[in-house]
Amino acid sequence: MAGKPKLYYTKGRGKMESIRWLLAAAGVEFEEEFIEKKEDLEKLRNGGFLLFQQVPMVEMDGMKMVQTRAILSYIAAKYNLYGKDLKERAWIDMYVEGTTDLMGMMLYLPFQSGDVKEKNLALVIERAATRYFPVYEKALKDHGHDYLVGNKLSWADVHLLEAILAVEEYKPDILSAFPVLQAFKGRTSNIPTIKKFLQPGSQRKPPADEKFIANVKKIF
Repeated sequence: MAGKPKLYYTKGRGKMESIRWLLAAAGVEFEEEFIEKKEDLEKLRNGGFLLFQQVPMVEMDGMKMVQTRAILSYIAAKYNLYGKDLKERAWIDMYVEGTTDLMGMMLYLPFQSGDVKEKNLALVIERAATRYFPVYEKALKDHGHDYLVGNKLSWADVHLLEAILAVEEYKPDILSAFPVLQAFKGRTSNIPTIKKFLQPGSQRKPPADEKFIANVKKIF
């Protein structure tokens, strides 16, 4: 039997967090090897493990996979979270790409300060409320299903829940104008595998604090 997937990244969210979310939602146990200092990263680079000299890296099924999107799509396909046919996969990809754009705007917020952070945070909240969340609200309302695609949990749902919770950390009432998304959040948060991941003590990472940010700057 193959061992558990092994994740190589810092002890924070970053680009690895969506991978943790997807594995957890699929009910897959994983191990983590944290990059805690510059030497840890150099060791991976010098060992020839990082195809493009970058993390995240996930070791699974005999592969050392890099590039976030490639890792996520592999996990989604392997654990039946990627639709039943090409059309469903295309819809999942569209939704995931949209959510990834929103998440990408949030990725660097903890590393910003002052007016720059304030301006970018305002933009995140504005885009979430006017560009991204309305799309998901309408999709769920129009087809009347519990999930975004094919009435079955997919990568698109997992990624959307992650994004909703991330935006709520900055603006807790962001879903006040989106009753269908509120119901979606409640439903998906209670899926047993996801519920477990949302409990204290899981491998879900907390928001970045100043100590973590300072360490990341030293590593990279």
